[in-house]
Amino acid sequence: MHIALFGATGRVGTVFLHKALEEGHHVTALVRDATKLATHPNLTLIVGDAKVYEDIEKTAVKADIILSSLSTDQTTTLTDSMKHMIAVCLKLQINRIVSIGTAGILDSRLEPGKLRYDSVESRRSKKFAAEEHAKTFYMLQQTTLDWTLVCPTALPMGERLGNYRVEADLLPEEGKRISVYDTADFTYKVMTEHLFSKKRVGIAY
Repeated sequence: MHIALFGATGRVGTVFLHKALEEGHHVTALVRDATKLATHPNLTLIVGDAKVYEDIEKTAVKADIILSSLSTDQTTTLTDSMKHMIAVCLKLQINRIVSIGTAGILDSRLEPGKLRYDSVESRRSKKFAAEEHAKTFYMLQQTTLDWTLVCPTALPMGERLGNYRVEADLLPEEGKRISVYDTADFTYKVMTEHLFSKKRVGIAY
């Protein structure tokens, strides 16, 4: 499989990248600084900006699937890049896109009809990041693409336990945290086994 990867130098993206390469996949990654990643025969690096359409297209031109683990970084990078990714998918006929979201955009158990970040379940004082993630969710919902949003709760680096719970559109009950390693491993599984089509999926221990 040829994967177009965005956010390859982030915490989840780096772990996902290593696993994908270990499993023999080809990866083209868009990065701002190529020196942050070691060379690999199956890895192609494109230096550019995820907010630029042409850089997204150049990264995805040979891809079978798009994987995004971009963060908001308190900017509109997430929504700007998703708009371009959707357009590129439609142009290049890439049907599958998997992205890392946040548990805040899962459905609230306590206030049906609301997302968690905007309900009594949230302890967030600042909502900008969750709002950006929610916008990407609504963008994907309006497409014909085969998308999945992996939505972890509190995300310490932690360790690879391999024992976690997942649930479509909801955070598993009493879910408090999930490690970067298990989030990346589950994202890889979602990609390779084609799980949770057109769904958000909560993940936690």
